[in-house]
Amino acid sequence: MQALDHTRYLALREGAQVLEADGSGDKVLRLTDGSILKLFRRKRLLTSAAWYPYARRFADNCTALRERQIPCPTIREVYRIASIERDAVHYDPLPGQTLRQLLDSHDAADPLRSQLGVFMATLHERGIYFRSAHLGNIVLTPEHQLGLIDIADLRVYRRPLRKSLRLRNFKHMVRYPQDRQWLLDRQGEVFMQNYGRTQSICTPEELNSALQK
Repeated sequence: MQALDHTRYLALREGAQVLEADGSGDKVLRLTDGSILKLFRRKRLLTSAAWYPYARRFADNCTALRERQIPCPTIREVYRIASIERDAVHYDPLPGQTLRQLLDSHDAADPLRSQLGVFMATLHERGIYFRSAHLGNIVLTPEHQLGLIDIADLRVYRRPLRKSLRLRNFKHMVRYPQDRQWLLDRQGEVFMQNYGRTQSICTPEELNSALQK
């Protein structure tokens, strides 16, 4: 993690567009060259972020995903900005549109559900547990591949995920009403069939139960 002094930080963010902020300040900035600076605040004194900062986790998760051939952002640098008490990761965003942005593309709905089912099975088979899994964090790239963004909250295992983690992951995917309605069209048949044919750990009945709850 590289130290970034206040003068260099101000120069880096000059002319930036604020994409996300809260009462504590800026959270995500789009810099003038199109790259992203994502800022992380340690919310508590005693937290795992003190020895393993979220910015570092984000970067490490990108490395792990690329090793497993999953599209994701490209890291430029990880910073500690002492003057504003923030850690930051500077990266090039994954090009494309999120699945949530494509919800109204009715002609492509079933192909996307099919592709998403295969993609989620692939993640699970490669040991990837994405706790922030929802349609706003999954991107369809210009090459028609699916990839992940906003990946600080992700864990990578050496082996395929056990059944309990897979079912928990499905519950995360349907916690937003618009995502749930799209994913469970016709009782989620398209998604479940394509997930099921790519793995053999979760039965269709178990998957359906997890999604419907």
